[in-house]
Parts: sequence; structure tokens; C-alpha cells
Amino acid sequence: MLSVNRVAYKLVENLCNNAGKYGVIVSKAKSGATLIDAGIQANGGFSAGKVVTEICMGGLGKAEILMKYYDDLELPTIFVHTDQPAIATLGSQFAGWQIKSGDFFAIGSGPARALALKPKEIYETINYKDTADTATVVLETNKTPPEELTKQFALECKIKPDKLFIILTPTTSIAGSTQVSGRIIETGIHKLKKLGLDPKVIRYAWGSAPIAPMHPKFAEAMGRTNDVILYGGTAYYALHYDDDKELEELLNGAPSKASKQYGKPFKEIFKEANYDFYQIDPHLFAPAVLIVNNLKTGSVLKAGEINIDVLKQSIGLDK
Repeated sequence: MLSVNRVAYKLVENLCNNAGKYGVIVSKAKSGATLIDAGIQANGGFSAGKVVTEICMGGLGKAEILMKYYDDLELPTIFVHTDQPAIATLGSQFAGWQIKSGDFFAIGSGPARALALKPKEIYETINYKDTADTATVVLETNKTPPEELTKQFALECKIKPDKLFIILTPTTSIAGSTQVSGRIIETGIHKLKKLGLDPKVIRYAWGSAPIAPMHPKFAEAMGRTNDVILYGGTAYYALHYDDDKELEELLNGAPSKASKQYGKPFKEIFKEANYDFYQIDPHLFAPAVLIVNNLKTGSVLKAGEINIDVLKQSIGLDK
């Protein structure tokens, strides 16, 4: 069986060996774990964000950064694809590991999850787990994790601490913004799963999303990184499904537009929810557009739309 940690390790090794090229800072924790700063003190950048995106996907996906027009607005855009969608996204990239130690909090993603089985339900659904002796976790944070946490990661992954790699990507950094947009395929698959689709029927996937312009304030940066997916992201899936009509009904509920809270920049929605994620409609978290090709019937179905007006509001170009 494919090992997301072993495949991703080749990318991690390249990142560490070419730290200057990618603008990252590599250091060692006392436990022996390797810390890779991609935007806290380090410059990071698009290249680092591209590699981190591919690491998040367990090395089972490819990313490219180009420019794309959204109506009259041209933005840097990340394009991703994978031929192992369920494992690459839900099995590795999904930000499903909630991490807390004292005042340190972060959401963990990446191939290490497949060793720690975080959360276990997802791995039961896709029938996958990893058995590698090395692990890589990606943390969306602007702080270095405390020493005891690096030991805890290794313990939960059942590996030696010196075989653990921790990549740090602040939301306010270019690398952080890039890797969030690189989750466009995963965001759509997770939404389809919530609606009842078995993710294992998806054979191939492609997606694109604008890379949010940076903002030094976390709340603003978080709003933008959500908005580029909710209002500017497109995901395409080739899958096997028996009933086109049933598939169409399911697909119609999948785009962000299906949420009752759709239509405002995310920072406004978050404020109205008293800055509590649990007060936000979970159906909002989805690509703007989803397209599916049913390989069994040849049908192509589409739902959702790019919302250029809200996208411009989000990045301050609505004036």
C-alpha cells in the first residue's frame, strides 16, 4: 500500500537540503525533531508554498502556480491535481488534527495524520492507514510548538522523535496562503463526503484557487484565505456513480453557495458568529464551483459559480 509519509519524505528532504532556495529555516528541537519554518521568521514564498502543498498531499498530488483572470481581476493561482484523491486529500491533506498544549494551538495536517489516525473515522471511511517510520506534520501557526508537543507528535505517530518533521506555515505568510489555496480539491471532497458521497468512488481530481494576497493581521488573512476558495475556487472530479440524477442532486448541495451564510466576506461571517467557528454553517466550507465527470455514464455536471464581487470585497478592491 502507498505510504504518504515515505513518498512525502522525498519532498521534505529536498526542502531541507535546499533551505536557501525555498526561503525556509531548518532547525532541530531538543527532542531531535526537525522544525521547518516556512514563514514565521523565514521569508518562505510561492515556491515553499508549492512544495508544502505537495507534502500536505502526501506526495500524491502535484501543484503549479500561474496567473488566472477572474473577470477583470488577475491573481496568482495554484493548480493542483491527483490520481489518488481520497488518500491524498482526506488521508493526508485534511486539517483534521486539533493540537493544544498550554497556550499553543494549531490545526495539524499532512501525512503524519495517517500514522496517528486523526481523526480515526476518516481512515475507516477510506480504508487507509500508514506504517512508515518517518512522519511529517504541517501546522498552520505563527508560533514554534513547545518541546513537549514534539515528543507527543512522535509518540502518537509511533516513531522516533528524530524521524519527525514539523513544517510551520503562518496564515499571514505567502507560503501559508499558498498551501491553504492548495486545499481546493480536499475542501470539495470533504463537502461531498458530508453530503453522503463515498470518497473512494472519486478516481481523479483537479482544482484551482486564487492565492490570497497577504495581510499582516491574522483575522484579515484568515478571511481572505477562506474567501478565495469559497468565492473563487473550482474543483473537478472524475468518478464512478450509478445514478446521474442522484449525483446531480448531491452536487447541487455541494458548492459554498448552498449555505445560508453565503454572500459575504468570511471576516464578516466570522464576526457575526462572535468569532466562534462552531456558529458558522459547516456547509459554507466548500469550493465556489464543483464539476464532476461521471465515468460510468460520460455525463458532466456542474454546480456553483465564481463570485467576483465578494472576492473583490475580500481583498479590498471593491472601492
